[in-house]
Amino acid sequence: MPLRVIFMGTPDFSVPMLRAVADAGHEIVAVYTQPPRPAGRRGLELTPSPVQREAERLGVEVRTPISLKGEAEQAAFRELNADVAVVVAYGLLLPKAILEGTRLGCYNGHASLLPRWRGAAPIQRAIMAGDTETGMMIMKMEKGLDTGPVALTSRVAIGPDMTAGELHDALMETGAPLMVEALKALEGGEVTLAPQKADGLTYAKKIDKAETRIDWSLPSKDVHNHIRGLSPFPGAWSEMEAGGKMERLKLLRSALADGNGNPGRILDDRLTIACGDGAVRLVEVQRAGGKPAGAEEFLRGTKLEKGMKLS
Repeated sequence: MPLRVIFMGTPDFSVPMLRAVADAGHEIVAVYTQPPRPAGRRGLELTPSPVQREAERLGVEVRTPISLKGEAEQAAFRELNADVAVVVAYGLLLPKAILEGTRLGCYNGHASLLPRWRGAAPIQRAIMAGDTETGMMIMKMEKGLDTGPVALTSRVAIGPDMTAGELHDALMETGAPLMVEALKALEGGEVTLAPQKADGLTYAKKIDKAETRIDWSLPSKDVHNHIRGLSPFPGAWSEMEAGGKMERLKLLRSALADGNGNPGRILDDRLTIACGDGAVRLVEVQRAGGKPAGAEEFLRGTKLEKGMKLS
């Protein structure tokens, strides 16, 4: 028998899961998402979240509370008489009253192999750490941060040059059918929950702007992982001299390369940059206010030559 589902999510990452739950025939009684935010060039236009837009397309009631701590919001949640809440990248902490506000509890789609990378930025942190594998896990939520028992796991390989954007999309498509499988097991009373391992715990703290600048004194492998782990957003960056002043250059894609030199020094006419140990070749970059460009296209319009330095 189909379940009565409350869906809770906000960004693009959540949309395929919302669509998959609806396509599986479950009754989505309400969608909770973050309130519309200012967007546009002047930041004056309120823009609904991707999940809100999809929910409206599906004809589902949308709720956008700024908090779930109040008794009125918690009562309104319980009054939906849902069997289960599906949560993926929602963006609000769920109090105990919400976690216990449905018949079967809240099930979260988390983008890591728990307990590795609990927290806000598991995709970026996995790549920045040089991990070669991650995955999606369906976890029954409890009060602790990503501490709940796991129902299902699907593993995803991280290629040596894969960016956070590419991994985001791979995990997004992996999570949707995995959640549908979990809901099917819940329907039949066949869910098996396994506690997370006691070892291997790491936290994926939110990316801070202060850590997005490239430190060229690091080994080339670390620089490469930093660039791809922050691509396309928020983007790793360095500074170059252009027109007699320093200009920020966003680094979107790189490759490990041969070469040695003073860290930050340009070693050739292909944007190979020396690191503390070895070198990386910049494959795709973006000037401030410009569009992403391949290295060859970028160099046609920018005078960056061998011997110059990025800082």
